[in-house]
Amino acid sequence: MAEVHIIGQIKCASQFPKTCLFCKWSIHTGPNWKLIEGDKEGQTQVDDPIYDEYTWWCHPVDVHFATKGIQGWPKLHVQVYHYDKFGRREIYGYGFCNIPTSPGTHLIDCPTWRPVGGIRDQITQYFLGGGAQLRMPDVVYTGLDRYKLQTEAMGIVHIELGLVLRNFEKYGVEF
Repeated sequence: MAEVHIIGQIKCASQFPKTCLFCKWSIHTGPNWKLIEGDKEGQTQVDDPIYDEYTWWCHPVDVHFATKGIQGWPKLHVQVYHYDKFGRREIYGYGFCNIPTSPGTHLIDCPTWRPVGGIRDQITQYFLGGGAQLRMPDVVYTGLDRYKLQTEAMGIVHIELGLVLRNFEKYGVEF
């Protein structure tokens, strides 16, 4: 089988309205992909920078897949949360990006967004925190349903990934 090794890090976030953020991430693939080694999901630590405009995580990603074809190529799904002074967490952004298909090192900027509820939801969010969330977060990276949502742009998650491809020619897998 052809193999893909993804090595890198979820570096940082920028342009979010507030700091004190953490990120949950996961890698999603099609049915013809088999996880050989590594974690397909994880969570960063909370960073609350005082003087920097970037929230730094430098969270490692190291995952190894085997596949029979390129259909269902991996996607990286991120959820950024804000952690407030009362210990509450609220979703600050959903996003996803396709893992590049060429070997080498890649710098990826993953824009995020969050759903916007009605006026009542917005007032509640302003005074009490929280806000609208997706019931099924997989709508972020699948289907066309996400285009029906009312959303607002949030910040950007910066990712650095290195890809190693092996045996693609040997097994007749072509891009």
